[in-house]
Amino acid sequence: MSQQTTIRKLAALVNTPVEKLLEQLSEAGMQFSDPDQVVTSAEKLKLLGFLKRAHGKGDAPVEEIAAPKKITLNRSRKQELTVGGGKNRQTVDVVVRKKVTLSRPTEGAALDPDAERAEILRKLEESRAKNLSEQQRLAEEDKRRADEAEQRRQEAEAEAERLRQAAAAAAAAPEDADPAAARRTPGHGHGHKPAAAARPDERGAAAAKPKANRGSHAMVSGVEDDDKTARFAGQLHLSASDRARRSTGNTRGKPQRGGPQRRSGAQSRSGGGPHGFERPTAPVQREVAIGDAITVADLAQKLAMKGGDVVKALFKMGVMATITQSIDHDTAVLAVEELGHTAVRADADDAESELIAHVGEAQGEQVVRPPVVTIMGHVDHGKTSLLDYIRRTKVASGEAGGITQHIGAYHVETDKGVISFLDTPGHAAFTSMRARGAKLTDIVVLVVAADDGVMPQTAEAIQHAKAAKVPLIVAINKIDKSGADPSRVKNELLEHDVVAEDFGGDTQVVELSAKTGDGVDDLLDAISLQSEVLELRAVAEGRASGTVIESSLDKGRGPVATVLVQQGLLARGDYLVCGIQYGRVRALFDETGSQTQSAGPSIPVQVLGLSGVPEAGDDFVVVADERLAKEVAQQRETKRRETRLVQAAGNRMEDIMAQMGQAEQQLSLNLVIKADVQGSVEALRQALTALSNDQIRVNIIVAGVGGITESDANSAAAAKATIIGFNVRADASARKVIENSALDLRYFSVIYDVIDQVKQVASGILGMEIREEIIGIAQVRDVFRSSKFGAVAGCMVVEGVVKRSKPIRVLRDNTVVFEGELESLRRFKENVDEVRNGTECGIGVKAYNDVKAGDQIECFERIEVQRTL
Repeated sequence: MSQQTTIRKLAALVNTPVEKLLEQLSEAGMQFSDPDQVVTSAEKLKLLGFLKRAHGKGDAPVEEIAAPKKITLNRSRKQELTVGGGKNRQTVDVVVRKKVTLSRPTEGAALDPDAERAEILRKLEESRAKNLSEQQRLAEEDKRRADEAEQRRQEAEAEAERLRQAAAAAAAAPEDADPAAARRTPGHGHGHKPAAAARPDERGAAAAKPKANRGSHAMVSGVEDDDKTARFAGQLHLSASDRARRSTGNTRGKPQRGGPQRRSGAQSRSGGGPHGFERPTAPVQREVAIGDAITVADLAQKLAMKGGDVVKALFKMGVMATITQSIDHDTAVLAVEELGHTAVRADADDAESELIAHVGEAQGEQVVRPPVVTIMGHVDHGKTSLLDYIRRTKVASGEAGGITQHIGAYHVETDKGVISFLDTPGHAAFTSMRARGAKLTDIVVLVVAADDGVMPQTAEAIQHAKAAKVPLIVAINKIDKSGADPSRVKNELLEHDVVAEDFGGDTQVVELSAKTGDGVDDLLDAISLQSEVLELRAVAEGRASGTVIESSLDKGRGPVATVLVQQGLLARGDYLVCGIQYGRVRALFDETGSQTQSAGPSIPVQVLGLSGVPEAGDDFVVVADERLAKEVAQQRETKRRETRLVQAAGNRMEDIMAQMGQAEQQLSLNLVIKADVQGSVEALRQALTALSNDQIRVNIIVAGVGGITESDANSAAAAKATIIGFNVRADASARKVIENSALDLRYFSVIYDVIDQVKQVASGILGMEIREEIIGIAQVRDVFRSSKFGAVAGCMVVEGVVKRSKPIRVLRDNTVVFEGELESLRRFKENVDEVRNGTECGIGVKAYNDVKAGDQIECFERIEVQRTL
């Protein structure tokens, strides 16, 4: 009985009502009011003495009242054993009965807690000593058996050696020796070896290498028993029963069907012996770690459930997903909570965390760095020409159509110091390139043509600069032209909250001419002044980091990435991770194509050696070894693939029903896009996808960098897609597939030509539509009755032309009351083909005699019109 026993527990223990026990305690002189009060050992003894005296026991020992002197327990256990095998197999019931008698402890032991504890410790010590002596005895016995087995083996080997020597001596004996002795030694005269000679060999072989027994238990030899007993020697942690069971099971040899091993399995299945599995008494609530996305199969494995049960739970939530599909984090969390478990966020960014710690270690002293300047503006306003004059090269003449379609990166040595320039495209389709350039830059130079003013892309560039919180310098170009008006440009900039310094604002405005070079030095001075105000600094040493400006796939050099170093020093041989790609820098090239050994902050270079073409806008980081770079890249790739699968799944019932409703109406135009650089792929994808409407959907099947390959052609053939090559060409194998499959292949070098051609292709898919065009309206002035034609309406043509044999509608109060054909058209009793505006006529309506004065007769015709986007 524990020391923390309450009255309620004591009442339940002695099978007495709580109220009666409280009354007995009160009679014994102890006041208790709450059944949950604790009863001490002294109070229990006091109550026991009171009850003893009340029942006339006098001073009898407490043990005689509290408990009997002896308790006898009878235990019975029933088991089933399978005997025999095959047809002779039968089941035998074995009942084991056990009788245990427990004696009462010594006098006063149960009453004294210290004495009881000492008694328990003494018994434990005796049990431990007994077990230790038993184990030592068993170990000594095992050792003795092993020694005896070894001795028998040595004796058998010695006997075998002696017999071999005797046989050799007999074979070497002279021919005149006793033939009877020779015959007696090898055999009995009938070709068999004597048993006495064979037995020592067999014993020696058995002692040297035990062999598996085949047959019943009677075939088990003593040598094998000793060997297997020696094998289990040293396992002192086993109990005597376990040791006997294992020894018996191993010495029985290879079991037959239904033999001892089968019998042991039957015993285990019957539940008689102890086992390590227990049925849980309460529902198990698991803590499931979930990342950004997870497949249904993985979720079921973490929940220890069948996949079908998880699919059923998702279906009840309105999510239709198979066991191999991926679901997003929020859906998985709802499913886990619905199934009664707890969801936690998976900390799967081990490699990312290591990368962040890796980069944090490589910090150093910051020094002044060159400014990064992005030139932005509307198309054909002179951005590239201005940069061309600064670099003293010819870049604009090399661009397709005279417009920039790639984001270019250059650094130039000027009288004001080193300046890095980013030249962005001005076409409307290259919005992402301009936004990316504004995020990378320190200063934005907005080029505006003096004769053209602020245009749509000019306003968009202003918004990008404001969103990136980058200072703006306005360069008014083409001031040498006759229609130049810089004041008008400054006034138009006011509408976009760009206030020039002349008007009291804080935006520097420079007037220049990229053709003659006037004002270019003033622009460089403004850039230098702005960079001094910004106090641009960066770490010049240590591991480099930066951003990918542009990337492409070169046939001879492989993946090429144009990167802008923002921190540290990028050198040949560095390991770097770039988005989902990684690699070692094999070579660095500047904008002129010359190799360089390293690049510092604000310097753009081309990098060779990556595992693939990175996405434009991805960050790159230099790491210490290839292992970390590979782990980070693979983890990012896995996360991106899971996110893409979740987005492409469309597994909600609402989405599926919506797609079923649109399937009959919306057409699809499949495209395969291959371009020379990643930025062009991104621009084409966005521009062409934006052409989709309710009638047709532009679907990009494949979009990538590099030439058109056989794989691209096969994808286009499977999806019946049009192939678009932007500054790339198809190889020989791809051209063969294109010719055999009769695919539509088109090459382009200017992006707006691509958009126009796709519009035409989409219009051809849409086909023709029938439109109704009203050609004339006649006002009914009076109605005449004719026996031949019925009701004839006397009308005045008030609009357009009324023609015979054209469909008409009769309108009354601007509501259509009849639709049919014009049967007859007369003027002065003569049949005519048409009647023009302002002329009276008689109109006979076929199969309609309810024409009234004041009605309008609307004449129309149906024409076919080509559908367009």
